Amino acid sequence: MAQRKPGTGGARKTVLVTGAGGSLAQRVIARLHPHHNVVAADFRRRVETDADIPSYLVQLYKRTFEDVFAAHKIDAVIHIGRMFPHERNRAQRYNANVMGTRRLFDLCRKYQVGQVIVHSTYFVYGATAWNPALIDEDAPLKASEVTQDLVDSVELESLANIQLWRHPELHVTVLRPCNVLGPDVRNSLSILLSNRFAPVLLGFAPLMQFVHVDDMAEAIVLAFEKNHPGIYNVAPADYIPYPDAVRECGCHRVPVLSVPPLLPRAISRVLNSNVFFPPYLINYFKYPVILDGRLFGKTFGWKPRHTLNDIFASYRRQKQRAAG
Repeated sequence: MAQRKPGTGGARKTVLVTGAGGSLAQRVIARLHPHHNVVAADFRRRVETDADIPSYLVQLYKRTFEDVFAAHKIDAVIHIGRMFPHERNRAQRYNANVMGTRRLFDLCRKYQVGQVIVHSTYFVYGATAWNPALIDEDAPLKASEVTQDLVDSVELESLANIQLWRHPELHVTVLRPCNVLGPDVRNSLSILLSNRFAPVLLGFAPLMQFVHVDDMAEAIVLAFEKNHPGIYNVAPADYIPYPDAVRECGCHRVPVLSVPPLLPRAISRVLNSNVFFPPYLINYFKYPVILDGRLFGKTFGWKPRHTLNDIFASYRRQKQRAAG
C-alpha cells in the first residue's frame, strides 16, 4: 500500500486532536474544521463540539482508546493533551503523558496514520546557570536532572524522537514552544499570572519568552499543513525579565527568598498551592531559558502576530473585571 503524504494538496483529511478541551486545542480545531474532518479527544471531560465533530472522553493509555481509531480513518494526529504537574500526582501524570503517548504511537503505526504532531514544552531543556544564551534544537534535555516533576515531559519527548527516526512514515513533528499565554489558557504559568499576587525570587530576574495562544495555534496548523518532520523550537525573538512580566500582567510582586533552596517549596506547601509557586518551576524563576526559534520560522514561514503587550493585556483586563 502506498503511504499517504499528509499536509500536501487540498484533500480533506481526518485529524485527531487530543487534549481537545484546552484553549490551545480549541483554537487549533477552529482553524482545521472548515477544511478538514476533526475528531476530538480529551482525558478530562467530553468536549462540547460542533455537531459534525465527534468527541470522546478517553484515557489514551487505556484499551478503549483504540475504538477512536477503529471508528475513524485517521490521517493525522495533533497530540496536545498532557497532564501538568499541578493537575495530578506523579504516577497519574506518567500514565497519562508517557504511557498514553506510547499507546498513541502504537495505534498510529497499526492504523497507518500518516502524520503526528507532538506539542511539547521548552521546560525539557532544564533551567540552569550554565545554559547558553540561545538554546537550539540540538541542546540536551536536562530537565529531569533539575526536578523529578518533569521526568514525564522528557520521556514523552524521547518517545516522539524515537518514532521520528525509527518510523519516518509517521512524519513526526515535535514542537517545543516557550511559555504559551492568553485567554483561557490553564497551564501553570498562565494560572500564576492570572492571580493578583505572583512570587518573584529575590536577586533573580530571568529573561523569559512568551507566545500568544493564537500564534501557537497558527504554528501547529502550519506544521500540519506544510508537513516538515523534525524537532522545532517555537518562540518569538523578543523576551522580557520575569519580574517585568509579572508587573505587566497586573500582578503584585511577592518577594521570596531563594535561600535556603527548600524555602520556596516550603512556602508552596504552606499555601497548599503548587500553582501559586509551582515547585518544578523554581529554577525557571532563577535562570533564563531562551529559545532560538529561527528554524521553525524559516521552515514554516511563521511569525507571531501578537506583541508582548497584547499577551499581557488580557491578564490585566481579567483582573480589572474581577475588581468590578
